[in-house]
Amino acid sequence: MTDTSKIRERMEVVGADGVHIGTVDGIEGKRIKLTKADSGQGSHRRHHHFIPLSLVAEVDGGKVWLSANSDVAVTFEEEKDPT
Repeated sequence: MTDTSKIRERMEVVGADGVHIGTVDGIEGKRIKLTKADSGQGSHRRHHHFIPLSLVAEVDGGKVWLSANSDVAVTFEEEKDPT
C-alpha cells in the first residue's frame, strides 16, 4: 500500500498517463481535496473536487501519481456539496 501520509499541499496530481489532473489543497478523510482554482482538464473549477486516496499509486518527485489514466480518474472526482 502507498504511504499517502507523504501527500502535501500544492503537490501536482497526475494520472498514470502523466496528464495533470489537479493540485492538492489538502486531505479530507479518505480523499484528496483539489484546489478550486486549478484548471485541471481545461475547465475552471468553482468548487473543490475530490479524488479517492484509493486511486493513489505512488507519491514521488513532488507528484501524486494515480493508478488510473487521467481520463478515467476524473470520472472518480466527487464535487463537494456547496451547502
